[in-house]
Amino acid sequence: MGLVESKRPVVLIVEDEFLLRMDAVDMIGAAGFEVAEAANADQAIEILESRPDITVIFTDIQMPGSMDGLKLARAVRGRWPPIKIVATSGHVGVRETDLPDGGRFLAKPYSPMQVTGVLRELTGGG
Repeated sequence: MGLVESKRPVVLIVEDEFLLRMDAVDMIGAAGFEVAEAANADQAIEILESRPDITVIFTDIQMPGSMDGLKLARAVRGRWPPIKIVATSGHVGVRETDLPDGGRFLAKPYSPMQVTGVLRELTGGG
């Protein structure tokens, strides 16, 4: 058998809190997605610039650094329009209208079922 190119959707998780990021990586990986991770928006942009295979960005809204998750979402929509956006926060109420078109919001704490449900819906998988 030859090597099969991975066709699983790739989800970029952007979360500055290490333990929350690990949880999200485990949760999303267990759901059958390939995972990339970044600790902040700047790292996320670097990854997006080097990897054309990112399908969805799953970002926290409160993050230290030059951009929060909402700014990151707008930057991604501007530069990489096909990438789907899921934003999450435990502190601020975000309306879907605060996000670029098609962006989704999940309040923390979220359940694996909620996360995988939204990701499958956005990627047409599952």
